[in-house]
Amino acid sequence: MRPLAALLVGVATAVLLLCGADATVETTCRAAADKDQHVNYEFCVHELRKHHWSSDADAWGLAKIAANMGVNNAYGAVSDIEGLQAKPGADAKTKAALERCHKLYESQKFAFAGAYDEINGRDYAAGKAEAAKAVSLARQCDDAFAKAAVPVPSPLTQRSSYSVQIATVCTAITNLIK
Repeated sequence: MRPLAALLVGVATAVLLLCGADATVETTCRAAADKDQHVNYEFCVHELRKHHWSSDADAWGLAKIAANMGVNNAYGAVSDIEGLQAKPGADAKTKAALERCHKLYESQKFAFAGAYDEINGRDYAAGKAEAAKAVSLARQCDDAFAKAAVPVPSPLTQRSSYSVQIATVCTAITNLIK
């Protein structure tokens, strides 16, 4: 009997989300995590709750908020990189990896902004494609450090991880919109 009750609750939640009624951060993140095993429910709720519009947003709005948070993270990564580039003493391999990552995160800003714009324009497939580009760009930065055999781990690991997680949230929530 319990699995049936859980199924009914899940269906009811999905219907509410699709209709936009009573869509909260928690219910939207739960539906996204239930539909996509790559979504970290706690991350989703914690991050989306930070945005001042999240309490009034439906799934469409929350997908855009996730994309916007990706833009903000990419701006932060660029700032971090510029700070690291300004420090003296980095070896040539580290400088090259940082320069490559700078270009990649500059591109990532536009990928997340493109995801926002496409979702806003209700072209969900294009929005998800832009979010996927953002993931690829973050991974290319990680690869730049790995391939350069830099003596220290990438200083951008947290930024990269955040990019992947917020793009996953953006895509999963977009998948809830019909």
